[in-house]
Amino acid sequence: MEKVIVGVSGGVDSAVALYLLKKQGFQVEGLFMRNWDSSINNDSEGMTLGTEICPQEEDYNDALSVCNSLGVKLHRIDFIKEYWDYVFKYFLDELKKGRTPNPDMLCNRYIKFDLFIKEAKKLGADYIATGHYARLENGKLLRAKDLNKDQTYFLADVKREMFRNVMFPIGNITKDEVRKIALEQNLVVAKKKDSTGICFIGERNYQKFVQNYLKVNPGPIVDVETKEVIGTHQGLMNYTIGQRRNVGIGGNPKKHFVCGKNLEKNTLYVTFNEEYLESDECLIDNVNFISGERPTFCTAKFRYRGCDYPVILNYLENNEIIVKFQEMVKAVTPGQACVLYLGEECLGCGFIKQVKKNNEELWYLK
Repeated sequence: MEKVIVGVSGGVDSAVALYLLKKQGFQVEGLFMRNWDSSINNDSEGMTLGTEICPQEEDYNDALSVCNSLGVKLHRIDFIKEYWDYVFKYFLDELKKGRTPNPDMLCNRYIKFDLFIKEAKKLGADYIATGHYARLENGKLLRAKDLNKDQTYFLADVKREMFRNVMFPIGNITKDEVRKIALEQNLVVAKKKDSTGICFIGERNYQKFVQNYLKVNPGPIVDVETKEVIGTHQGLMNYTIGQRRNVGIGGNPKKHFVCGKNLEKNTLYVTFNEEYLESDECLIDNVNFISGERPTFCTAKFRYRGCDYPVILNYLENNEIIVKFQEMVKAVTPGQACVLYLGEECLGCGFIKQVKKNNEELWYLK
């Protein structure tokens, strides 16, 4: 009987993945990862969330309850140091550079689809499985059936070879079907709220959380058109391109957006004209291809919940690609991932290094 080690997080998706694999006749065991410790990592808010035990321990108890109810053994492993070294330090370094990082993608690349797999192999795994909404067919990473929950965006930076002997048991069903199965099996997590926030850290007041690790350096908020100072920001790391709320000019009733940052001048640029959010080209680096395809024409997503935009790819040396948009796109943000698709297939991704409009780099994004 083939053995599958399932990443059990304490949520409903991984619980149903575990159930489905057992039902299919595999020898299944669960493996719970603890990657964040609020007391060790100076996460003051995480230690004062009003619960008797920390959220990570609550998740472990839920994972244990699910495994016990299904008659499955649960293992536990800590990757706290590794998460800090490979994911969180990168997150902080990118914020210092004025960029907008995506820690979920690094978590998948270095923790879930590297360290986790190595640990699963030590436990005798023939396969590993997770509760991701995605599909793997003939070596290709495909969008999930439930497009509203599809998570291929977050998997696009995983190395191609790490998908060997991986299963995504819920990729062919919808979230509603997952909930229904969990209810039918009386799993304790059937109605549990989906986790949000930073990968493995959870929901936090973002500005307060970041201030635990980066010194606040207030500076001017400038209207990008008039060049007038219209407010004071509370540290460039607290803002991202396209942001509308909590910008620091709340007394102004006009619709406004963050459109740029200048690290040297410690200046945050805001616009009242959405055209300043538009661009028609970006340069991506650190490109990771999951697919063997290298198309000239495909589509790209610049945010997890964003649209698919038709693009033309120009391949450069040094693992970089010029991505030309076939229409203007708003709020393309340095540091974020540009994930490439060919129909249902996720080809891979790169990280946005430079943004242009009409062949000129946007000066307020430099």
